[in-house]
Amino acid sequence: MTELDSVGMFDLAAALPEQVAAAAVLDADLEGLPEHEDIEHVVVLGMGGSGIAGDVVRAVAAPFMSVPLTIVKGYEPPSYVNENTLCFAVSFSGGTEETLEAAQAAAAAGARMVALSNGGPLAELAAAWDSPHIVLPDIPMPRAGIGAVSIPPLLVLERVGLFPGASQYVADAVDQLRRRRDELVIDGSVAHRLAAAIGRTFPLAYGGEALGEVAAYRFKCQVNENAKVPAFWATVPEMCHNEICGWGQHGDVTRQVMTVVGFRHDFEHPQVARRFELTQPVLDEVVHDVLEVRASGDGALAQLLDLVIQGDFASLHMAVDAGVDPGPIPVLDDLKAALAR
Repeated sequence: MTELDSVGMFDLAAALPEQVAAAAVLDADLEGLPEHEDIEHVVVLGMGGSGIAGDVVRAVAAPFMSVPLTIVKGYEPPSYVNENTLCFAVSFSGGTEETLEAAQAAAAAGARMVALSNGGPLAELAAAWDSPHIVLPDIPMPRAGIGAVSIPPLLVLERVGLFPGASQYVADAVDQLRRRRDELVIDGSVAHRLAAAIGRTFPLAYGGEALGEVAAYRFKCQVNENAKVPAFWATVPEMCHNEICGWGQHGDVTRQVMTVVGFRHDFEHPQVARRFELTQPVLDEVVHDVLEVRASGDGALAQLLDLVIQGDFASLHMAVDAGVDPGPIPVLDDLKAALAR
């Protein structure tokens, strides 16, 4: 497994508890943050493995915030961005073109910027704006840095007064991640069994509400990049209003190629949990298998990251089981090079 894993993705996944703990102090020396009463909305800019920061903040912090939060995964910030906007621009490399363009537009509109990067043009822009800049650790693949990019914004929001209690959420998440990591690094773990059950089918991840949605989306992306396999995701209860009808025919085909994976947590609305139960037999008739990943831990962040680390390990086992090196992503490198030309 070590020989096939040229970038060390398994070691990076196993180090998530320590990554989250280290990320909890990245904001310690920040100066120039706005006051609570000066902020009317929060925007998070980012793409790919960096953009997951916005998804985590939306799932964990937004339900408790007194102002709205918007995630932007593209070139343009919302038109309402102004001097009352707290805007996080997240890019591991500091050179993500979509994030750079959106960040410059937001800064020009007067937003209070907080940049997160490992250097690059984004760090230079933050210096020019005289804005706080959080230096991200040197992690070879952004998708392996979910803790580094998502924890600092939560703690900045706590310091600004928009998300009290973030520090305790992080501490509880570290505890749960360490417990889960110790289970996942042994042979025959729940993640290895999940990968084996999916086999050579295409996973469709369903998540309940915000926490499950982010976990399902994260798993889909990790399967894409680590296992180099098509994967898909959707949310409950929305799935019950449209997608469930799509399983009405072609079961002879979907039964051979699709596996449903539900990402479940303790914060689901009771009716969402009921919808999972009611749709399970419908799906079981037309897909290869219906599987579940269950969260543990105290608090929303702990349960979200518990689902994340389980899904990450499963995607890595899918890669190794198929004889695929999970690290390199040449098609993305080629695409970026072509865009640069």
